[in-house]
Amino acid sequence: MTEERAAAIRVELPAGAVELPAAVGAPDGAWATLAIAHGAGAGKDHPFLVGFAAAVRDAGIATVRFDFPYIVAGRRMPGPAAHAIAAWRAVAGFAAASLPAPLWACGKSYGGRMASMAAAGGAFDVAGLVYLAYPLHPPGRPEKPRAEHLPAVAPPQLFVEGENDPFIQPRAQFDDAVASCQDATVEWIAGGTHAFEVKGRRRPADEIGASLADPVVRFIRQRSGG
Repeated sequence: MTEERAAAIRVELPAGAVELPAAVGAPDGAWATLAIAHGAGAGKDHPFLVGFAAAVRDAGIATVRFDFPYIVAGRRMPGPAAHAIAAWRAVAGFAAASLPAPLWACGKSYGGRMASMAAAGGAFDVAGLVYLAYPLHPPGRPEKPRAEHLPAVAPPQLFVEGENDPFIQPRAQFDDAVASCQDATVEWIAGGTHAFEVKGRRRPADEIGASLADPVVRFIRQRSGG
């Protein structure tokens, strides 16, 4: 297993510069890099992300897990989207300068949505994006979709979604959002919730995260020409 090293990624915010804690792992002969952002309720060291990143590295892809500025500030709720987009821009710059190309962006829930907004606005240049449980809307609030920017995302997008995720119900609304994208693929996890848990099958979070690596690596390899 490839060991990770600690790093600090500097991001400029309106109130001043912030150092984002990051964990970087680059296996020998790495053929791509995946930057990984956390969801709204947990930081980069959540077992789900640790397990997912380790499995991705086992497939020969370097990884960068990082915290958003609101985590650094000790807050529980996300700050302005502009701060998260600035963080993504800084992480992309860090990866481009020190890790193998091509660079892909990945995020769990909120982290993936922020990556999509960064890509739609031209804040960074990535080969593609991977969303682990994209939060199309708050549970039970389909009238508040978060998809208006998705058609502006040019790189290929992979949505990894649990079939029972309340953030994408009704399913037809999610299907319409995906259809609006320039280049999007969906990988369905049978019976999966927003956390990719499956009823009747108890697994630790790191194992659940690791189980999602195969379709993600396969997609990156296909779209990288490998």
